[in-house]
Amino acid sequence: ILLKSHLYNPCLQNAQQCVEKSLKAILIEKSIKLQRTHDILELRNLLHDKNVTVDIDENECDFLNSIFLPSKYPVGSVLADYEPDEEICSDSIKIAEKVFESVNQLLS
Repeated sequence: ILLKSHLYNPCLQNAQQCVEKSLKAILIEKSIKLQRTHDILELRNLLHDKNVTVDIDENECDFLNSIFLPSKYPVGSVLADYEPDEEICSDSIKIAEKVFESVNQLLS
């Protein structure tokens, strides 16, 4: 809905939050000590250290990490170097869907 409404900043924030909450869900389910962080790479690495693999690479983590603070407290674009657009938002949604599905499989 946000993408179709051209609300790109909130779209990016929701994609980031989906990934963050999905990773935290699997940490809780696997009884791995939950860190108070919004850092996607840090959460992924906590899982990796316990031999839990979620389908997200470091570049995707870095991209999603670049979204969190600016999207939470926006003063324009949530992306430092350019304005978000439909393509960037579509890519972020695909990452979120992939991670969500990967976590669902681990929880099944």
